[in-house]
Amino acid sequence: MAAKKLKVAIVCDWLLGIGGAERVVLEMHNLFPDAPIYTSQYDKSAIDWFDEADVRTTWLQHLPKSLKKFLPILRAFAFARLNLSEYDLVISSSGAEAKGVHTRKDAIHINYCHSPTQYYWIRTNEYLKNPGFTFGLNWLAKIGLKLFLDPLKRWDRHAAKLPDYIIANSTHTQNMIKKYYRRDSTVIFPPVDYDRLKLKANPPNRHGLMIAGRQTPYKRFDLAIEACNQLKLPLIVIGTGPDHKKLEKMADRNITFLTNVNDNEIVNHFQSSLGFIMPNMDDFGIVAVEALAAGTPVIAYAKGGSLDYLKDNRNGYFFERQTVKSLTEAIEKLLKRNFNYEQISEEAEIYSIQNFRNNIKEFIEQKISDGEA
Repeated sequence: MAAKKLKVAIVCDWLLGIGGAERVVLEMHNLFPDAPIYTSQYDKSAIDWFDEADVRTTWLQHLPKSLKKFLPILRAFAFARLNLSEYDLVISSSGAEAKGVHTRKDAIHINYCHSPTQYYWIRTNEYLKNPGFTFGLNWLAKIGLKLFLDPLKRWDRHAAKLPDYIIANSTHTQNMIKKYYRRDSTVIFPPVDYDRLKLKANPPNRHGLMIAGRQTPYKRFDLAIEACNQLKLPLIVIGTGPDHKKLEKMADRNITFLTNVNDNEIVNHFQSSLGFIMPNMDDFGIVAVEALAAGTPVIAYAKGGSLDYLKDNRNGYFFERQTVKSLTEAIEKLLKRNFNYEQISEEAEIYSIQNFRNNIKEFIEQKISDGEA
């Protein structure tokens, strides 16, 4: 591709664990294996995807990784002062401060936006109510966010003006970019490892439901647990997080918690479940799309990224309000429906890694072509 003639750099907020944002960075690295990856902090013990990559951290690497939530001002400062003048093409993958890098005037900066920075714009009240810190530091986080919110919002909006082009990970994110940053964007869905997840042989005895992800307040795992308690329905809860002990206390015997599930095991859980519950509004929701790739119908809250991938009564059901009643009604619909699991899996192929690579390559080549015209 034409972009391979250019000197390329990749920039991301941090590399401190495995998630959807990190998957995007990995595929950008696979497209441009010689491009260095600039990031604020990198924890090799938490993510091994970049062992062969040229990862370059900022001076924030010397600070404890556990302080990540305390560092938005310092990250903004660090990214704004990165020297990227040698690069012709800079690709930032960001839902926070990495988009605020400066490039040469004749360089192209493409930002893959996972969301406008959530603690400034979309979930400010949730962060103020429960920042999710340990060791009794919530009070300090609340004071800091209230004190610096307005200047940080001004900086964030300015940073969002720096990329030449913005890619949104969903239609919902595209709308949020327009609302908060007043910029247009192009939707390219993030990559899902379809080949690993796709349904090869449908298990004969699907039973119960499942939910997976980081157990934080806004993810609303509590709704799924309360609904399954009420219906006396088996539910597998995969993952951990600050809400884990609280969720265990509210769960009846029909709820099973699994905190250490590998990639192969989660495929088996997807493909043996009657349905996957997505009870929160997410910018996209990769774990729900992973369930679809495995042929498992999804029950999702009817806001956010789910509006892109869920087709009501075809590959799952929406529920309209974040209440136990609304969710249980959707679950009862699902239990009565005979789904075509193979069709659900096949239709999720549009979110595959290969499609993501093709779409990103086409986008970059088009923008380079526009610049040369």
